[in-house]
Amino acid sequence: MRGLLALFAATTCLASVAAAQATTIYPLDRATILAQSPFDMKVEFDGVVAEGDVSVTINGKPAAEVLGSQVEFIEKEPDAEASAVRIKGVALVQPGSYEVVAKAGDETRTVTWDVYGTAETPKAKNVIFLVGDGLSVAHRTAARIMSKGMTEGKANGRLNMDGLDRMAFIGTSSTEAVATDSANTMSAYMTGHKTAVNALGVYADRTKDSMDDPKVETMAEALRRQTGRSIGIVTTSELQDATPAAVAAHTRRRADKAEITGMLFDVTPDVIMGGGSAYFLPQSTPGSKRKDDKDYIKMFQDAGYTLATDKTQLESAKGTNSGKILGLFHTANMDTTLDREFLRKGTVEKFPNQPGLAEMAEIAIGQLSKNQDGFFLMVEAANIDKMSHPLDWDRAVVDTIEFDKAVGVAMEFARNNPDTLVVATGDHTHGVSIIGTVDDEKPGDDMREKVGTYAEAGFPNYTDENGDGYPDRVDVSRRLFLSANNGPDHYETFRPKLDGPFVPAIQNEAKQYVANEAYKDVPGAVLVQGNIPRSGDSGVHSVDDIVLQATGPGSESFKGYMEQSDVYRVLADVMALGTKQTQ
Repeated sequence: MRGLLALFAATTCLASVAAAQATTIYPLDRATILAQSPFDMKVEFDGVVAEGDVSVTINGKPAAEVLGSQVEFIEKEPDAEASAVRIKGVALVQPGSYEVVAKAGDETRTVTWDVYGTAETPKAKNVIFLVGDGLSVAHRTAARIMSKGMTEGKANGRLNMDGLDRMAFIGTSSTEAVATDSANTMSAYMTGHKTAVNALGVYADRTKDSMDDPKVETMAEALRRQTGRSIGIVTTSELQDATPAAVAAHTRRRADKAEITGMLFDVTPDVIMGGGSAYFLPQSTPGSKRKDDKDYIKMFQDAGYTLATDKTQLESAKGTNSGKILGLFHTANMDTTLDREFLRKGTVEKFPNQPGLAEMAEIAIGQLSKNQDGFFLMVEAANIDKMSHPLDWDRAVVDTIEFDKAVGVAMEFARNNPDTLVVATGDHTHGVSIIGTVDDEKPGDDMREKVGTYAEAGFPNYTDENGDGYPDRVDVSRRLFLSANNGPDHYETFRPKLDGPFVPAIQNEAKQYVANEAYKDVPGAVLVQGNIPRSGDSGVHSVDDIVLQATGPGSESFKGYMEQSDVYRVLADVMALGTKQTQ
């Protein structure tokens, strides 16, 4: 049975329904909600209840009255022998504390929402939000040493991000666990609402349908609703991957990549660059991963976008009159910097002319800055994470250097445009630390004995003769030794993987991941016993706080310890998203 629920005041006398309990209210307790920002409200009961035995109030008044919308009652939800009520697309106009009480018989559930406003006028015209996916302190330290060198205990230079003058520690945990993934972490940044692992722009409810979960407004939607700013998304991953998708998408399942492509089109970012062209192509096109005939490349082109499929075309696209660029440089994730620029491994032979992250960021900023109303740009260095999972630390660190170059592009723009906020952070961490060095010149064949710790570590001997910020070689004779605190069974070779990205574990006949014996016969290789379930083929994220740094208008609000959802609140205030800025 479905119907419209007439909601009663909290003092209404209700019949006892012993088996029923208002187990969950969405948004969850302590949710922070931008005033006037649309969201879906839902209450999930623990069992089947009668429509007339339910009451939902907000600050003592019927929810329908406060939210200005009728409430749908669902007697039995799909996949659950239980009832629910929901209201879609509502908003709370006035900032303040809101107590939500849901009752079913004698059972009661209460949550409190913090509805906040923002500045009436923007503090910054432009916001550049840079994310090193999986960026941990060890990545940064290794990037500084590998790029700049170290002499007598002092770094010989600084990373660009070292010059960002405001800092905060950011908590990354999901609503269901201390551990996290890129979907819910970036979603918290881009909506102001924490959610569950794999979820984007929704609260993860109990139904199996990944598209029916309670929605919250994304950054792209808020910008389109309230401002005339341009929007840009730049990434080295598939554009449908969790981090770029979080700017616009609503799904419980981050793997809904074909659907996410449509969601990106719905908000039409002015500049969108990365991989993932396979989800833009109709199923009739070889290589497509769609299951329908939608041709999103043509749809974007018909909407005025200039298409670029390599760095040469991207350079030409800078002169586009519309200012709109669709850059699709790979059918899947783009190659790492080490493979793309130096080793020519991975899939570079198939995609030989991919642009770098800093190059994409610079062109994106050039296009977006033509808008007198300003812009919001998200830039992601995806391969820091994608190479940290397989414990390929050299590739992860070189991509951290490339990320820092993109930070430098943003900082240079901000120096000439002081009305720009620059934020550089990660979305979660990896369990990696720098242990010391590996010194090939130490005697013997046992590579483990070549690991230097404490005073025996000395300093690595990377060089940068051409001054491009990258080490001339990663396979120097004395190099940094990074090690993970988690992972599958694998062979530690103590060397960079010059033949292609590391594949630490492969599946056996029992469907368990075991050490990849392709590395077994590398001289001096050591079998490392894993410590994660044998169903895992790579290292996992750690729960450690991440570091956020920022500079520019509003950056003073980043300080101390913050939740990722708090970061959105700062961004909303800086851009005055609580105030309508367009007619």
